[in-house]
Amino acid sequence: MNNDPELNGKYLGTFTKDFAAVADTLKEASYEMRKRDISKYPIFIFTKEPTPLGSMFIQAQEMNLDWHVYASYLFDFVERNVISLEKVAEFEQAYKNPDEYCCLFIIDEGFTNFVFIPFPED
Repeated sequence: MNNDPELNGKYLGTFTKDFAAVADTLKEASYEMRKRDISKYPIFIFTKEPTPLGSMFIQAQEMNLDWHVYASYLFDFVERNVISLEKVAEFEQAYKNPDEYCCLFIIDEGFTNFVFIPFPED
């Protein structure tokens, strides 16, 4: 659940452009999910292919992006056995301040990983 240095070189640049384009929208969605008590742990899934995880939030073609963005949260990942019950406390501990960081779950050609990326400063 840490930012893997291997990820930084290989993948970080591939989705950061799209993240920058939607960061304000994701920050607002994260705030609303927490405010409405949907989850303290919002997760946004970046994928180039459809996924059963989460709910479609931003279709790539709608905003001229390379990645689709799905909205989800910790309990959804537990229900779908992506995160085991035994790992929930570890995930919660690793989860960074959602007012400052966005929790992304990257799915790309068999590669999956969590990344916490800082929101751009206002």
